[in-house]
Amino acid sequence: MIVVTGATGNIGRPLTQALAEAGRQVTAVSRHTAAVPNGVRHVAADLTEPASLKPTLAGAEALFLLLSGDLHAAGAGPADIVAQAAAAGVRRVVLLSTLGVVTRPFGPTRIAMRALEDALRESGLEWVILRPGGFASNALWWAESVRTQRVVAAPFGDVGVPIIDPADIAAVAAACLLDDRHAGGVYELTGPEVITPRRQSEAIAAALGTPVRFHELTRHEAKAAMAQSMPAELADDTLDILGAPNPAELRVSPDVQKVLGRAPRPFADWAARNVAAFR
Repeated sequence: MIVVTGATGNIGRPLTQALAEAGRQVTAVSRHTAAVPNGVRHVAADLTEPASLKPTLAGAEALFLLLSGDLHAAGAGPADIVAQAAAAGVRRVVLLSTLGVVTRPFGPTRIAMRALEDALRESGLEWVILRPGGFASNALWWAESVRTQRVVAAPFGDVGVPIIDPADIAAVAAACLLDDRHAGGVYELTGPEVITPRRQSEAIAAALGTPVRFHELTRHEAKAAMAQSMPAELADDTLDILGAPNPAELRVSPDVQKVLGRAPRPFADWAARNVAAFR
């Protein structure tokens, strides 16, 4: 049995589906009750309380660990989840980390994630670490303004990074959960090309079949908007990357190709599959 945390998100949903289609027993974990694929068991649990996972991990052979905002919650103990997995007899953990632990290792959120990576390495479990950069699905921040005004409002319109389709992250995670050859792997996950917000807006317009205007925000305006849904410190970290990516953040990684035997999908593919969100 494989346990998938964050099972209702942009990565967890396709990962759960892929594992179920591969014929594996899957337990999908999320904070709230949610629909899951046929044959998949759902468990509601709060990752800020690792002890709540103990019954879920009983009998599991593998765990996909996606912490998202839980990592930054007051009193969170993500390393305790790794300890719970080891105590329950889980054999392998696939951890969703972040490229930032390499490219900007001294930010508080990156220090915390690096500590979790280290705890996993020292746990005695088999492990795989996935380090994605920016997500294509972050474009959903623009969905309401595109629907209502046909406008994408973003900072740094002509500065790009090689964002990745979350479905490709899910596909890599599935391979790492199912195939013993990936044990001990650390994979940096990016899309196939550097793409700017302005070009993303053009791809959304092409998917919609109607013009979409690009409006460039100042950094101050962008931070004010982002701070409504994330800590201000994390907003600043994100804007630092978006505004002035370093060479490591501009690098297109070969790791999706290495794991899946195919290139990562471009942003235009993600926009076409998710066009309903922008209509």
